[in-house]
Amino acid sequence: MELKQKGEEANVGGFKQLMITMKWSTAADFDLAAAYETQEGKQGLVYFGEQGDLNAFPFMQLSGDEGVGDKGGDNEETMRITKLDDMKYVWMMCWDYGKVKDGAAGRFSDSDVMLSLMDDTGTSHDVTLDTGDMGNIALIATIDNSGAIGAKLVNTSKAGTLKGLNKLQDLMDIITE
Repeated sequence: MELKQKGEEANVGGFKQLMITMKWSTAADFDLAAAYETQEGKQGLVYFGEQGDLNAFPFMQLSGDEGVGDKGGDNEETMRITKLDDMKYVWMMCWDYGKVKDGAAGRFSDSDVMLSLMDDTGTSHDVTLDTGDMGNIALIATIDNSGAIGAKLVNTSKAGTLKGLNKLQDLMDIITE
């Protein structure tokens, strides 16, 4: 299933493992990351500096860091999630690392960033970034686990601007505004 437009959604509940893959060939140092909020309101971030753990909280882990130095080609970063029970929201995002460092506009409008989510049953969902907003961080998709029916995946597609990665609250302000 493909979620091409902002606001489109699909159910993703009932999995044992979820694999999120971000691919791009643009010559940019894009990074896959996931911010989260637990059912109790605790917030955190899984990214290249804190890659997470599959066997302990937050039950998410990032594969590594690709495209370093604005390398073009077949770039791919993968994040796995093994448990969503404790999570209320997981926000999947991409940032343009060099531009975040400088607080400058990112290169999303000229990029081919694609996010794919696949569960352990082989069901796949592709999410296309659908925003013309300027910024150096793009919130691509949200896993919303706040309802009683189970988790749903939403094409969130919005951008914002950070200067540095030193404040989780600045990032959360962009996500939740």
